[in-house]
Amino acid sequence: MVKHWQVDREEKYEIVEKWFLKDLEMIDGKEADTDNPYFDMHFHKVYNMEAYSCASKYTFARTLNKLNAMYLKKDFKIVNFDDTYLNDDAIWSSSNQDFLVVMRVCFYASNLLCLSLCRFS
Repeated sequence: MVKHWQVDREEKYEIVEKWFLKDLEMIDGKEADTDNPYFDMHFHKVYNMEAYSCASKYTFARTLNKLNAMYLKKDFKIVNFDDTYLNDDAIWSSSNQDFLVVMRVCFYASNLLCLSLCRFS
């Protein structure tokens, strides 16, 4: 964890605390169905954290999950996160797929418009 402050025009950083991924037992997103940046990291002690945004909270959880899968391969729990946004292969989590989502919505909207303009006898 890094403490950040600004003195005049110079930004200062100080390492306040360090954790090891191997000691992390669980990340608790607290509420999967609401948009909040708060989460808990469970080590030998529980640390209450606040991310910059909900999106950055999910990015952080995905990153830790990938690092664990790549290097440690240990049983790592991520709870109270929406799985749709937690997995990179989900269409909703990838910004590259946003165009496809918009196209699908436009397609349905145009179908509804055509159906509403058609006259049935």
